[in-house]
Amino acid sequence: MTDLDRYQDTTAIQRVLNTAKTVAVVGLSGNELRASYFVGYYLKRHGYQVIPVNPRETEILGERSYAGLSEIPGHVDVVNVFRAPAALPDIAREAVAIGAGTLWCQFGVINEEGNRIAADGGLTVVVDRCLKIEHARYVGRMHWLGFNTHRITSVRTGLQ
Repeated sequence: MTDLDRYQDTTAIQRVLNTAKTVAVVGLSGNELRASYFVGYYLKRHGYQVIPVNPRETEILGERSYAGLSEIPGHVDVVNVFRAPAALPDIAREAVAIGAGTLWCQFGVINEEGNRIAADGGLTVVVDRCLKIEHARYVGRMHWLGFNTHRITSVRTGLQ
């Protein structure tokens, strides 16, 4: 088992996806070309309440943006992190303090100290996985992207 394997348990991922209702996206960008925006947009379209956490924005995806997790009124099920790995320990402490259920770190957001803080605080921790991709994989939305063809092709006329 590698260090990341313990944070990529498929049963835990599926449980989070099927029980969560609110997702605070730390580092959600108002720029439609950024991955965080696309993930937030996707989650909102699929029924999650998306709460932007970005001190540089006042509103993203039609929702009020908060400067930090502690400013969010109400419960947060998942804290989805789109920040540099060095920021993770402080985000994990804040996630524990607000009583979030899960700390979900997007691709490349890997910081063992942050993972440990969240896990010791009782949170489910998912690391180096994309919330949108995992939702698509387990809820059956991958076909939107063409992954159910079992083929990769550059043919412009379509599959034969």
